Amino acid sequence: MFEHKSQSVLPIWPFIRRMVLFVVMAGSLVAVALLMGVAGYHWIAGYSYMDALLNAAMILTTMGQVNELKTDAAKVFASAYALFSGIIFFAVISVIMAPVVHRFLHKFHVDNLTR
Repeated sequence: MFEHKSQSVLPIWPFIRRMVLFVVMAGSLVAVALLMGVAGYHWIAGYSYMDALLNAAMILTTMGQVNELKTDAAKVFASAYALFSGIIFFAVISVIMAPVVHRFLHKFHVDNLTR
């Protein structure tokens, strides 16, 4: 997916296209994680879909729980989802930053080859 170290640095427009692709992949990851949270809050905690969406979005964005959880199963789910959301946060940042970091390091490598 990325150019080899023996290749030149990617021109700006193909790089922008690559960034858009990676942002779409990161957005898809967030959407799947959000759907998992909505489903869990709806079926396990018994929230309406709107309340489930609100709570899942708040946990996914590391803001915190909105509504009170009444059952132990809901509390266990919320705890697991919060841990999962922290991992998703770092995964999304990594996916978005991968092309930028690669370009930065690749540019240093190409500059060293031309000297």
